[in-house]
Amino acid sequence: MAIIELKNVTMSYEGSKVINELSISINKGDYVCVVGENGSGKTTLIKGLLGLKGFDGGEIIFGEGLRKNEIGYLPQQSEMQRDFPASVKEVVRSGRINRKGLLAFFGAKDRKICDNAMKKLEIDHLAQKCYHELSGGQQQRVLLARAICASEHLLILDEPVSSLDVGAADEMYEVIKKLHDEGMTIIMISHDIEKALASADYVLHLGNQKALYYGKSKDYKAHAIEGGFWERGK
Repeated sequence: MAIIELKNVTMSYEGSKVINELSISINKGDYVCVVGENGSGKTTLIKGLLGLKGFDGGEIIFGEGLRKNEIGYLPQQSEMQRDFPASVKEVVRSGRINRKGLLAFFGAKDRKICDNAMKKLEIDHLAQKCYHELSGGQQQRVLLARAICASEHLLILDEPVSSLDVGAADEMYEVIKKLHDEGMTIIMISHDIEKALASADYVLHLGNQKALYYGKSKDYKAHAIEGGFWERGK
């Protein structure tokens, strides 16, 4: 059953249409990688899924009991965020607080969920460390744990390895794949098509205001070569 369905969605960025009548269905447990050239609408689409940006037309339907505030989101980091003066535990717990609302009670269940997320990401030994003292790879694990605290079903990841070296990036891909294998639905923006094909079940390639391809990752490369956009996508 679809966890997210887009019906004829049209979106603009700074007054220019970037997505025109996009219709796709993402099922529970899918791992979808969103690729495309800069300006193709990848981040705009993600903001629409998160309710951070409105649609010019069309609609989004959430299934499986999913609500907007129950989507875990890992955005691209800014330099300011990398220097955030908080402990690892505080950063991770903020994901739970955002889901519940500022006035909601943070109880034993919430603490357990956050503790489990840190253990799952193997950062529980860093709980009292200051976030800005961590390496780039450790910071991404903290932010991923934060996202897990916000959602039990769906993670949206915007270029999760863009600032990491090759070793840390490979580790992050392995962590994301493990979360997917455990049942998490993943939607990930990536410029690294080769890694996308190795990790994701499905590829959504955006361009020219539409989906140039949406389907199985194993069939993507042949389709992309035929369509003439594989080299541009790399």
